[in-house]
Parts: sequence; structure tokens; C-alpha cells
Amino acid sequence: MEIPTRRAVDSDASAIADVWLRSFAEALPGVRRAHTDQEVRAWLRDVVVPKHETWVATVDDSVVGMMVLGDGELDQLYVDPSWQGCRIGHRLVELAKQRCPAGLALWTFQENGPAQRFYERRGFVAVERTDGHSNEAQEPDVRYVWRP
Repeated sequence: MEIPTRRAVDSDASAIADVWLRSFAEALPGVRRAHTDQEVRAWLRDVVVPKHETWVATVDDSVVGMMVLGDGELDQLYVDPSWQGCRIGHRLVELAKQRCPAGLALWTFQENGPAQRFYERRGFVAVERTDGHSNEAQEPDVRYVWRP
């Protein structure tokens, strides 16, 4: 199944927030979120979608995945839990590599073993681990890089 991707538009913000919130809750039930659902929705609507390179993956015109890129950084990558395992995340990472051919970096929580395995299978290498002192959730995280 071909999953179309496109740049997000302002009207996608609510659907992007739905995907982000469902995916975060499913993948990271033990991580304390630093912001309420309402704050996350406002951030995605007012900051992320209009001011950052935001991409969506869609099925039948419904947003099922989202990704944010900036300055060689894969900042956000979330796939709706009901669509995980359908290569949507893979498609978005491949798009990120095309958009950032010199390389990419990202952070993920150490608790998120599935995400770490996902990125490692796509050529990312862990280069730094922290105790979480510098992220809003105060949760231990890991920095990954991909170099072509």
C-alpha cells in the first residue's frame, strides 16, 4: 500500500495533534508529559505546523503519521497506533533522509525501546545518553544520528 506524504497545512493541526497524543500515550505510558492535551494542541496548531517543516502521511485523506524537520534534526515522528507496523514511520524517515541528505539527528526517550530499535534498523547510531536533565519531561533520553 502506497502511503502518500505531503507538507502539512494549517487545517491538519487538529488531526496531527490527535496522532501525536494517541501515539505518545501508547508508546510512553510511564513518561510524565510536561504539557496538557490542550497545550500540546495549541503548540502544534500555533507553532509547529505554521512555523516548521511539518509533514503528514495520509490514508484516505486522514492523517495517520506526522514528522517535523529542522536544520538536520528529526524533531517529531509519530504514527497513529492503529497504523504502526504499516511502514508509515519508515516512509517518513526515508523522506527525512531525502530532505536532509547530509545527515539527521534526533532524541528519543530511553524508555522507548521500540523507537530505538526502529531508528537503529534505519541506520541511526546512539551517540549520547542523558539523565533527562535538559528535556521538559525530565526523562532519560538518547541522541541518535544518521550519516549517509
